[in-house]
Amino acid sequence: MASRTPAAGEGLGRTTGRTAGDGVARQPGMTDVARLAGVSAQTVSRTLAGHPNVQAKTRAKVLAAVEQLGYRRNNAARTLSSGRSRTIGVVTLQTNFYSRTNLTFGIESAAREAGYSVSTATTASLDTAAIEGAMSRLAEQGVEGFVLSVPLVHVSPRIEQLTRSVPTVTVDGSRTAATEVVAVDQTLAARLATRHLIELGHETVWHVAGPKEWLDAASRVEGWRDTLEAEGLSVPPVLEGDWTPASGYRNGLILGKIPDVTAVFVASDEMAFGVIRALHELGRRVPEDISVVGVDDIALAEYCSPSLTTVAQPFTEMGALAVTHLLRLVEHPEAPPEPASVEPALIVRASTAPAPGRAGRRP
Repeated sequence: MASRTPAAGEGLGRTTGRTAGDGVARQPGMTDVARLAGVSAQTVSRTLAGHPNVQAKTRAKVLAAVEQLGYRRNNAARTLSSGRSRTIGVVTLQTNFYSRTNLTFGIESAAREAGYSVSTATTASLDTAAIEGAMSRLAEQGVEGFVLSVPLVHVSPRIEQLTRSVPTVTVDGSRTAATEVVAVDQTLAARLATRHLIELGHETVWHVAGPKEWLDAASRVEGWRDTLEAEGLSVPPVLEGDWTPASGYRNGLILGKIPDVTAVFVASDEMAFGVIRALHELGRRVPEDISVVGVDDIALAEYCSPSLTTVAQPFTEMGALAVTHLLRLVEHPEAPPEPASVEPALIVRASTAPAPGRAGRRP
């Protein structure tokens, strides 16, 4: 008897659903998703690629069908006789920031040593649809796992579905129901920087933060504020940057015109360079008049003038650790989650000094 064509909204099964002519179960395909959602295969393809012209109602129908069928485009892996692509997919923001470059280097080096290749998909924004599209493109290539090097501000049903079907590790503190997190303790990084300045006798510490939508930036604001409040010190208003030296420069021009400012904690080294440049132009000396602490310890931090006190983040180590955790999930999918937190370290250089007129204090 011929099999009946399912109606829209009728399940085909989570993973096998249909059988080939020889009776062997096969994975659901794009046509199955299209049939269940009542749309064309082209519409399914556009939806999974994050195309902006797909209507919200249609998008929801397609994603519901994908979820019901457990559909995963995996064309590359199916061409291999082993069914294994031995490829890791990395989703990262399209940027030339030193931290992202070094993290990717760590991922690629560790993957290569383990016999895996790396396929990278960049996204120009933190928009959920853009991240979905990047993940979907990698899933189509048959990657065996994801490293998400972007903060997931909003987790959509499609992202949840992908992280459930493909082992996933995040390195920016993001979390979905199925991800494993490998992260630097950003709250501790802020506490180290702020406490260092307090111990030098500064009556308060100003803060130039990263963008609000970044989880790392929010955690650093939290650590900075909590440290000041625990010491009974006043909490100045937060100045917001965008990780670039230019945004640090703009905020430095503001800080340099406030006579009471003697200490600034800046959420990245690159922004700190801009702050120091602005202070110099305004005739405010670093560190004699104003002490500055950054975060990251990028290669240039030691060689700027003055050399920058900063909180080091081991980006290469982080990338390698993310790969180690991801391959454990790939090879042993039944293994329980083992989130890892890497501790940052304060590197004291020449950009910090006791507050003007004070010798500093020790805990």
